Amino acid sequence: MSVAIKIKLNEGLYLRDPQDSELGRNIIQYSIELIDELGIESFTFKKLSIKINSTEASIYRYFVNKHLLLLYLVNWYWEWVQYLIQINSMNIDDPKEKLKIIIHSFVSASRENPMVGYVNESKLQKIVISDGMKVYHTKEVDNENSKGFFGSYKNLALTVSQVITDVNPNFKYPYALATSLFEMANNHLFFAQHLPKLTDISIKTNEYNEMEEMLCYFVDKLLT
Repeated sequence: MSVAIKIKLNEGLYLRDPQDSELGRNIIQYSIELIDELGIESFTFKKLSIKINSTEASIYRYFVNKHLLLLYLVNWYWEWVQYLIQINSMNIDDPKEKLKIIIHSFVSASRENPMVGYVNESKLQKIVISDGMKVYHTKEVDNENSKGFFGSYKNLALTVSQVITDVNPNFKYPYALATSLFEMANNHLFFAQHLPKLTDISIKTNEYNEMEEMLCYFVDKLLT
């Protein structure tokens, strides 16, 4: 499948951008599959090299270690959500309508999209849920933050917080609400599928209407 778009990420995350070569795109595609299957703790470059019929050395030409590979994948997802928000809210002036579009983008970002054939967004979203917080709940978070490794998430939060402020200029916590909405969209989809006693919504055959309704409910109560 042809590559229709390229996500621009912090150059410090990689030694060579994997989006620019067939081997690199295979690294992205099959690392998503393996991390989704095994979890980041059991995932290794050796297992990945076998999966892509290559060598560990070839993977190390792209990424210093699996932590930075995970950071790359999570950053890709953050940028993907930002991209969806920009595309879906183009030419929309009403901030309330924009916020509904943002919520829809949060929820629908996990649906597989043919624009990037080497990324399974559904599996990547599962990784963001299960392992995403591990990229910044580390001893190196301040050092990596100084290198801009979390810029994609910050930009996403900024985009959403600005719309929240446009809806209600007096709301005191726009950044907190922005990140909470994103985390809720991910976590409650997971809860509905695996731990239903932790949420009030249900998911049926990839229909996420209840998820959107719940997030819109919270937004309406907080901002009006």
